[in-house]
Amino acid sequence: MTQTRPNILLIMDDQHRHDYLGAAGAEFLNTPNLDRLSERGVHFTQCTTNCPVCAPSRIGLASGFQPSRIGSTGNDSYLPANMTTYYQRLRDAGYRVGCVGKLDLAKPDGYNGRDGDRPRLFGWGFTHPVEVEGKMHAGMSDLPQGPYGFWLEEQELYQKFRDDYRLRGERGWIKNASHDSVLPTEAFADTYIGRRSADWISQIPDDYPWHLFVSFVGPHDPFDPPTEYADRYRNAEMPLAVESGRHEPAWVEARRLDLTAEEVTETRRQYCASTELIDHQIGMILEALDRRGMRDNTYIIFASDHGEMLGDRGQYTKSLPYEASVRVPLIAAGPGIQPGRTSDALIELIDLNPTICAIAGLVPQGQIDARSFNTLLSGSKDDHRTETVSAIRNFRMIRTHQYKLIQHYNGITELFDLVEDPHELSNVAPRHPEMVRDLMQRMSSRFSAEAGRGA
Repeated sequence: MTQTRPNILLIMDDQHRHDYLGAAGAEFLNTPNLDRLSERGVHFTQCTTNCPVCAPSRIGLASGFQPSRIGSTGNDSYLPANMTTYYQRLRDAGYRVGCVGKLDLAKPDGYNGRDGDRPRLFGWGFTHPVEVEGKMHAGMSDLPQGPYGFWLEEQELYQKFRDDYRLRGERGWIKNASHDSVLPTEAFADTYIGRRSADWISQIPDDYPWHLFVSFVGPHDPFDPPTEYADRYRNAEMPLAVESGRHEPAWVEARRLDLTAEEVTETRRQYCASTELIDHQIGMILEALDRRGMRDNTYIIFASDHGEMLGDRGQYTKSLPYEASVRVPLIAAGPGIQPGRTSDALIELIDLNPTICAIAGLVPQGQIDARSFNTLLSGSKDDHRTETVSAIRNFRMIRTHQYKLIQHYNGITELFDLVEDPHELSNVAPRHPEMVRDLMQRMSSRFSAEAGRGA
């Protein structure tokens, strides 16, 4: 018997900064499928990741807690065994729960299983899992660690891929290591994930509702798109990197990479090519939905786990408190969502947890930090949070519509007026001591042990 409760498709990519999206005004980048999804739903422009690094952000999403409050402040984290995940809640409510791609809920445990269905996945709530390795995860091991590596081995491509990633790692992943993939397009990691995701949708029975978490491994560095996509951006004009022109906190300065302007432009071209490939895969996944006649009964959400500095301030990758690192794209479309809207409501990535549960008709889960923004989807409200927060080992930060306060763990405090200074170039903390005190108190409250509350 065909069910009527909505399906929920969550698509996430890895290290996608908020402004590298056609719907966000990036005319230099081709993302037609995500742009059409935005036109069919709501584009949220002010979503903050709760920790700008892979494992903690995903652990926060799964649990609904601020990752730093449950001991997750780096990629050496595990999802605590006593945490209830939203995957479990959906499963217990009668949903088939699947994943295709990267999970990072137990990142130090590197073996995903030949078929991506290692036993611990079922404890997390998945009923139909295909856990795929990240690019570095797959490429930096002498033996396959999951379904993608084993598939490459069957195609007699694993050693070629492994040799290339060994070379990139020796060079440092960014500088002198952003050349095209040695793999053909059909063997690239995100193509594999897109194909497996479309197959999942094509084959899943329709007698129960389903939730599928698709988790692409790009456009995360190394910036190694297949040549077919890299050629589309080979001579493309790219926006210039932001340079702060001031002395950053010492731990930030220590991360600076010495790249020429042309080298920065080349990394941006490769990043765009990798992003367009993901967009193409998303189009194929949505086509699979259409072939099953499921589009009208499926909520589709797109987000990323954290951003990418991409040469701004001389920085690359994530782990920083600045907008390119902590602000992520977020789009939602589906039944009852008024199309063509843009919202500047303040949202945290963990808020997807109770929002997805609300879509499935579940009662709110008590004592988590996340808050459902389901009323934003329906259009019954325009606002959500008064501030968003993010934290990692080297900083804590709080962000309102106008101000961002950063407390670096070396004692330096930064305050930026995001309206007057969107690139965060001028620290105005010395001029606004009362604002610093107020935001510091609000931030301490958000991260305290008593902060947990129903969503």
